[in-house]
Amino acid sequence: MSENTLKKLAKPMIVLATLIWGSTFFILKDTLDDVDLMFLLAFRFTLAAALLALVFWRHWRGVDRSYWWRGGVLGALMFAAYAVQNYGLMDTTPGKNAFFTAVYCVIVPFLYWAMDRRRPSRWNVLAALLCVAGIGFVSWDGGLALSAGDLLTLLGGFLYACHIAAVAKFSQGRDIFPLTVIQFGATALCCWAGTLFTRGIPVDGLPPQAWWVLLYLAVAATSVALLFQNVGQKYTDPSSAALLLSLEAPFGVAFSVLFGAESPAPLMYLGFALIFLAVVCSETQFKFLRRTAKA
Repeated sequence: MSENTLKKLAKPMIVLATLIWGSTFFILKDTLDDVDLMFLLAFRFTLAAALLALVFWRHWRGVDRSYWWRGGVLGALMFAAYAVQNYGLMDTTPGKNAFFTAVYCVIVPFLYWAMDRRRPSRWNVLAALLCVAGIGFVSWDGGLALSAGDLLTLLGGFLYACHIAAVAKFSQGRDIFPLTVIQFGATALCCWAGTLFTRGIPVDGLPPQAWWVLLYLAVAATSVALLFQNVGQKYTDPSSAALLLSLEAPFGVAFSVLFGAESPAPLMYLGFALIFLAVVCSETQFKFLRRTAKA
């Protein structure tokens, strides 16, 4: 696929990735009762790394030492983010987990500013504030109390922000396909090491339904969605990419409500509207309104 084609598909790829991830929150909530988290993540990233290594084997010719340390750092950040977020999911609702994770859309512009000296625009700041307001309305359950799961999820959101900023920085001048495979491999190694300190490998087997979930997570939510994220980020401004990635949250709540894991609340709809407005702000800077006003 040519460079120009990838640039055109970058943002649609990110949105499609968030749609896939949104479908995983309520599935994971139930599956974590039967499957150890570290084993789930280890299986998920091992299979994803193997699949992508086979599909993109022609891209390995130009891989040098820099790919390995960059992929290792990205893999370690991804492991930390996924582990913390999923442990948080055990003590909160799928919808709140999805939305608290989305705080990275606020953090990324400023984190990338610190890393690459690219100052976020006023539109980035406005979009981030709208997104935070949307997160608050969707997550509101009548009180301000945060559970331990909520706090872990917020930490996971910060770690995702670090990962998004690192992908934007480390993918510059590199072939994203082998870099993604190395990243998945590093994440898988961290997860297998994690099984030594948890329930570990299920020697007694798993229910058939759990294996279907594991395959879905490995193929769709990891091999496809995370590859789309990495490719999309390579050709998208970090602030815009972070905001588009935050669409995972409304998709997560929508799937959770659709399949009966949560009940919709009136403030949810206001939150969804603010998130949509934040995306419009980031992508268009409301130029269409300014043109109308001048006309």
